[in-house]
Amino acid sequence: MNSFRLHSIPIELSWENPPLNWEVKADRSLAITAGEKTDLFTSPQGNVTINNSPRALFPPAENFLLSAKVAVDFRGTFDAGVLVLYENQDFWAKLCFEFSPQKQPMVVSVVTRTLSDDCNSAPIEGNAVFLRIAKIDQAFAFHFSTDGRFWHLVRHFTLGELHNLRVGFSTQAPTGSGCTAIFSEITYTPRKLKDIRSGE
Repeated sequence: MNSFRLHSIPIELSWENPPLNWEVKADRSLAITAGEKTDLFTSPQGNVTINNSPRALFPPAENFLLSAKVAVDFRGTFDAGVLVLYENQDFWAKLCFEFSPQKQPMVVSVVTRTLSDDCNSAPIEGNAVFLRIAKIDQAFAFHFSTDGRFWHLVRHFTLGELHNLRVGFSTQAPTGSGCTAIFSEITYTPRKLKDIRSGE
């Protein structure tokens, strides 16, 4: 099955690269298991491009908020649960809850306009955090939260003119044998974020 629905999203989601396993659970959470050596990344040097991570995507409203609590069974370096924006292989962005080389869960963002701009933002205690994407006209804002109420700005950026934008959920295991992320408390709202700094 290439497409499915989630209770909190009124639009069908489709797979861009199928996962190793996936499940919509009884509590309405989404579990995605990525296989080994899976990632979405283009080296800033332009010498490496990887685009094989599983992604469940849907076309969003003109302005929107998409958030989820992301829990990850961290094992390998750069294992991550991800909220992702995807126009095509050259224009995309992702907000990750990722396992660093120092064995520290972190909030990480990557913005790609042909080449990737990668930035580590904040260390997190534990294996779960809330992530959120907001689209504000031609711009986007990434936020994270430890409680799902108070949001911290990670990044404010644009991908330029877009014609086929999709947004959704992904899991990656760039160096390891596989990774499972569970996305719960999923919320999608077709509205414009009022203040990127306060997250309201």
